[in-house]
Amino acid sequence: MYAFELHHAKSVADAAALLAKTGGKALAGGQSLVAAMKLRLAQPGHVVDLSGVAELKGIRREGDHVTIGAMTRHAEVASSDVVKGAIPALAALAEGIGDRQVRNMGTLGGALANNDPAADWPAGVLGLGATVVTNKRKIAADDFFKGMYETALGADEIIVSVSFPVPKKAAYAKFPNPASRFALVGVLVAQTGSGVRVAVTGAASAVFRCKPIEDALAKSWTAAAAKAVKVSATDLNSDLHGSPAYRAHLVSVMAARAVDAAR
Repeated sequence: MYAFELHHAKSVADAAALLAKTGGKALAGGQSLVAAMKLRLAQPGHVVDLSGVAELKGIRREGDHVTIGAMTRHAEVASSDVVKGAIPALAALAEGIGDRQVRNMGTLGGALANNDPAADWPAGVLGLGATVVTNKRKIAADDFFKGMYETALGADEIIVSVSFPVPKKAAYAKFPNPASRFALVGVLVAQTGSGVRVAVTGAASAVFRCKPIEDALAKSWTAAAAKAVKVSATDLNSDLHGSPAYRAHLVSVMAARAVDAAR
């Protein structure tokens, strides 16, 4: 580790001002930023700690939406009666993130701002058509994720909360890397008020919607319909864990398992 200055923000406005003034990095749960700093992949001169900002925490039901604060821990989402009652797919997704230590420290907002291509939360947000609320604006999920570790967030923009519309049906299924528990491929399927949505994480450089499976499920909401779709391997990831063709196959398989779970 190297020398840097740590600032403890007391409010969202305070945090935004510190980020604008210092050009530093916001610290949420630290599960990605601290590791990157230890490896010197990130070397901010200033770090703004958000853990003391109360307005960034909490879970509440608001009509046909569930709003989750950006600094809410994965473990809190997994155990929330509000989430389990309204969108059990999100509770299950949060329960499958990393290990117990990671779930007790990692946050929703931190995961989204980091936008790891194999993270679980991006699939939940994109698959449910959620809205990311920042200190400056509201960003639709379809507009938020821009690429590998890239989002629509500005330099001093902070995620305040995420508003999830309650779906008719939804479920998340993933094939995890046995070491990291990140998704080799993870798929969230949802029947929403605006139609079927299918979001895939782990398979490509960033989370994406799979239109062929969406179209198939719109015609027939069955595991067989999802599994029958031949997903293109073009632009999918290739590494020691799996080829693009293998990941393409897993997308259909995980989608089918998610449909079964949703039923």
